[in-house]
Amino acid sequence: MRFVLILATAAAIAGPSSAAASPPPVVSAATATHAQLASLFSEWRQFVSPAMTAGLPNYSAAAMASKKAALPVWRKRLAAIDQTGWSVSDKDDARLFEAEINGFDFFLRTLKPWSRDPGFYQTIFAEMSDVPAHEGPSAEPNIDLWKLAWPLSAADDAQLAASLHNVPAMLAQAKRNLAPSQAHDLWAFGDRAFNEQADALAALQAGTLSLNSLEGRRTVGLDGASPALRSAVGEARSATEDFALWIKAEAPRRTGPSGIGKDNYNWYLKNVLLSPYSWDDQVVLLERELDRSLASLRLEEARNRNLPPIAEISDPVAYRKMVEARTAKLYDLLIATGIFPDKPYYRAALAGQMGVYTPPAERNFFTHVTALDPLPLSSHQTHWIELARLRNEPHPSPLRDTPPLFNIYEDRSEGFATAMEEIVMQEGLYDDIPHGRELVWAMLANRAARGLASLRVQANQIDLATAGQFHARWTPRGWSDASSKLVGFEQLLYLRQPGYGPSYIVGKAELDELLAIQSHQAELQGRPFSLADAFAKIYAAGIVPPSLIKAEIGGEAAR
Repeated sequence: MRFVLILATAAAIAGPSSAAASPPPVVSAATATHAQLASLFSEWRQFVSPAMTAGLPNYSAAAMASKKAALPVWRKRLAAIDQTGWSVSDKDDARLFEAEINGFDFFLRTLKPWSRDPGFYQTIFAEMSDVPAHEGPSAEPNIDLWKLAWPLSAADDAQLAASLHNVPAMLAQAKRNLAPSQAHDLWAFGDRAFNEQADALAALQAGTLSLNSLEGRRTVGLDGASPALRSAVGEARSATEDFALWIKAEAPRRTGPSGIGKDNYNWYLKNVLLSPYSWDDQVVLLERELDRSLASLRLEEARNRNLPPIAEISDPVAYRKMVEARTAKLYDLLIATGIFPDKPYYRAALAGQMGVYTPPAERNFFTHVTALDPLPLSSHQTHWIELARLRNEPHPSPLRDTPPLFNIYEDRSEGFATAMEEIVMQEGLYDDIPHGRELVWAMLANRAARGLASLRVQANQIDLATAGQFHARWTPRGWSDASSKLVGFEQLLYLRQPGYGPSYIVGKAELDELLAIQSHQAELQGRPFSLADAFAKIYAAGIVPPSLIKAEIGGEAAR
């Protein structure tokens, strides 16, 4: 980190002089003040975390009011740092910091998940998210089972037992904190997360828990676990099951709206996501993409009318071989076009997420797609290449080598991954499998439909049940079911985390703009456009809102 280097330099200057020593490097005021920013950011991250007592966080009304009262001081401290002479990227670091302060402000004033959203208290996770942080708000400390090395060491066994031992007390606190909540849909669908948490703990007890991370999938259990850990797993499971039942019983009594309303939504977009789009803009954008994807799907079907349909592979072994071949094909295209450089851990990250055959009776929308061809979803799984870069190639800025808080990454991560589905299609991924292009358009239609539904939920125009029906009705080929676990999960997530549903389409549009700016710049300078150079500049900014990347790549935008 730069601020560590500055401190080391200062110590050298203060120490004993030596005639033989080289003169200390000159530290510019700009570098010194950016070091102050980095140091303040480190303090900020500690402040955002809740106060802990005996392993339990304090999310009481009084504790949250105390956090809120301190925010003006943080704003003043940030504003007091002199940015004279800073580069565009260093100034954007300050904007990113300010966005996190705004994000916490928004959570304290508007979203209030600790007092509105039962799902906030789901803390046990078996799978690594495919984005930099957990999708949606969750209480600290998270118990990320996928991070542990199984079988557990004695130290990890003891630490996990202590963490799980706190789950019943955490859920008891949750009941007190949630007393004022009237957000009906958050309650009507809220027990699902805890049924899943209970199922994960039951699977851990049975030795059948499936974990997923950058390294791929593995199945674990409690073989060799201490009696204390076995007891803690059982206690956490029982408390989780009781909490799910409590949520379900309470739901009919919680009768208020769940969306945050247009004004709050627009404030969040502007001040936290740093988005150029409003609620109304997003509606227009998603409606256009829904129309475009459905029209393109039907045009593709007409083009392919004389071709035989995709032959579904139902043998799991043969299906796996097909997936391996398709994944290698995708990776080779990504490298050949310059979209990504070739690095061993990039290939490993993509290969670690290869899917398996799903029988027809068990399919959801995405497995209907992958049953015919895994490539459309694998293209979206370039998420995992991003995560591999975050782990293996930390950004030089200490403000960007860590995942942004408050889902500030959503347009950048989900939007760019969605864009990749169409980008690799245009680069020829399906030239020898024409029906594959149809699947790309079907996936885009699904993302636009579910995002539109979520916008209307946030504006309190419809409820979650109606959103699921719209989501399924506008997904082509009858591949989406409003009553499915997937649709319920997605629409609940988009309610819990404003902006997430539309981010797949919004971020895609923002990536289009970043490529267009660089294309126009190449035209004006009379040089060939390089896709590899364009993506290298975009990736160099790290996982930050696309508006910051736009500022850093320079060039003229069309609007």
